[in-house]
Amino acid sequence: MYDLADVAVGDELDAGTNVLVAGPPLTGKRDMALDILASGADRGDGSIIVTTKDSAEKILEQFTERCNTTDPDIGIVDCVTKQRGIGTVDNDPRIRYASSPVDMTGIGIKLSEFLQEFYETRGLTQNRILLHSVSTLLMYSDLQTVFRFLHVFTGRIQSADALGLCVIDSTAHDDQTMNTLKQLFDVVLEVEENEDGEPTIRTAGLS
Repeated sequence: MYDLADVAVGDELDAGTNVLVAGPPLTGKRDMALDILASGADRGDGSIIVTTKDSAEKILEQFTERCNTTDPDIGIVDCVTKQRGIGTVDNDPRIRYASSPVDMTGIGIKLSEFLQEFYETRGLTQNRILLHSVSTLLMYSDLQTVFRFLHVFTGRIQSADALGLCVIDSTAHDDQTMNTLKQLFDVVLEVEENEDGEPTIRTAGLS
């Protein structure tokens, strides 16, 4: 079971649950997802982040500053640095690089490598996996390709008894696209900004 009570939803989620975090830009979707991973890291869960928008260095900094534990078990699949040709590709064991957000086969392989390492080498049976963001994938590939990738991605999370979080900018895509993708997820967190500027969360798919 994965407890998110201190971050988002009040229920515990079963192992193998996939959550879609959807909402307009600037509503704190990514921050919420990172907080969910960090709260797990503080309990000893492993964290794997697939980033298609920001470099691994930036994500690592934002993640670790949220953690109370000094050395969280973290793995990052960076789909940005090689494509943009910016910065250096470090030999940091916490980071693996895919060539670009189009390289979905490579992304899947790197994710599997981290999961295997966490399970077999580190003995981590509870792992939280974040993909930020589905919208970037849809900028580079068509819906059918992204759907197939996410079908494999969510299946891998399910078989690994992990918790999956995928972030999407709901206003960037039409209703048909959103409804198609939602089929792959057990829970949808709809994040909206209220009058106070604070995010409100509506949950679909929790009993």
